[in-house]
Amino acid sequence: MNMNTGALQGIKIVDLSRVLGGPFSAQVLADHGADVIKVEPPQKDETRFWGPPFRQDSAAYFSGINRNKKGIVVDLTKVEGRDILLKLLEDADVVVENFKIGTLEKWGLGYEDVLSKKFPRLIHCRVTGFGMDGPLGGLPGYDSVIQAMTGIMSVNGEPEGESLRVGLPVVDMVTGLNAAIGILLAIQARHKTGQGQLVEAALFDTGISLLHPHIPNYMWSGNIPQKTGNAHPNITPYDAYQTGSSPIYIAAGNDQQFAKLCHHLNLQNLTTDARFISNAQRCSNKKELKAILEQCLINYDGNKIAHDLIQKGVPCGPILNIEEVVQHPHTQHRKMLIPIGDEYVGIASPIKLSQTPASYRMAPPSFSQHTADVLLKHGFSQEQINLLIEHQIIQPEKP
Repeated sequence: MNMNTGALQGIKIVDLSRVLGGPFSAQVLADHGADVIKVEPPQKDETRFWGPPFRQDSAAYFSGINRNKKGIVVDLTKVEGRDILLKLLEDADVVVENFKIGTLEKWGLGYEDVLSKKFPRLIHCRVTGFGMDGPLGGLPGYDSVIQAMTGIMSVNGEPEGESLRVGLPVVDMVTGLNAAIGILLAIQARHKTGQGQLVEAALFDTGISLLHPHIPNYMWSGNIPQKTGNAHPNITPYDAYQTGSSPIYIAAGNDQQFAKLCHHLNLQNLTTDARFISNAQRCSNKKELKAILEQCLINYDGNKIAHDLIQKGVPCGPILNIEEVVQHPHTQHRKMLIPIGDEYVGIASPIKLSQTPASYRMAPPSFSQHTADVLLKHGFSQEQINLLIEHQIIQPEKP
């Protein structure tokens, strides 16, 4: 096991959440030193079934967001299971959950009435679809539904095509990041107040927060943003372009970069063309500009011209697939893929700290891998553990 070098050493988190947003937030904090206990129901976290691919008892999906956690299984629908949870919370700093609104209250574990009074320093992070109240409060939410309902799909896709889901669970993952930020803010506040607080991270709020620059554009212009394909709605040239081989993406964000692009392609005349003399003019004539650029780029190899342009100071890159990204030398240089043991390789933390870096100490747990261990460390005797197994409150690890 690698040494814990993280800034959050000494912080204990009980992760009751399932699927993506909550587990991802807990993994972010675990990578940076927090001691995380993941509590699964007997039915397992759903993402263990979200495959293929599978390895042993779990899908790759589960493994991507649950490393650096001790995994236990507790049936919280039973009083004895809830007693175990209360024991775990006695010295916990944070609990993360994404139960349906009202579930904890039904179990006698509501934050306001019970947990905040029993554990006044506890930070309770609640990840929800739509928040706890309001017209949609308490309703279930999944990433793709939130993408649809918050307008993300309305601006994603080709101009004449149908609205498309973004090809990764961006709402779930950013909700997880928001939850992690909220937890860190609450820990900082607790240094001053001595009190924990409720941290709420809702997918709906996150979806709306991602609508930059679309909502600012709408608020100023009154025009409903439309799909623009790969093109940026506010900047040109900022789009995917065909070359003589593979497509590339050019992102010339200012006049200086546009001038460098034109100079390298021997298209200096474009910098004085009235249609392209400023970003506003280029945006008004983006179809004409794209046609001119692609007519020129057809004479170049995509990888070569992308390399040359970025070296000249023009943001530009080839459009790579996942295998190419995994094998890219800069991916290796940045150590963005990390092994733990012989069977696990995951995406590393992108947060690089010079004195307290992330550490990768435990592969994602197999189902119930640490149940007995964790309970023993929390004062349960082996006899009590055996009785809890017999009554199906907890489950033993499968050999």
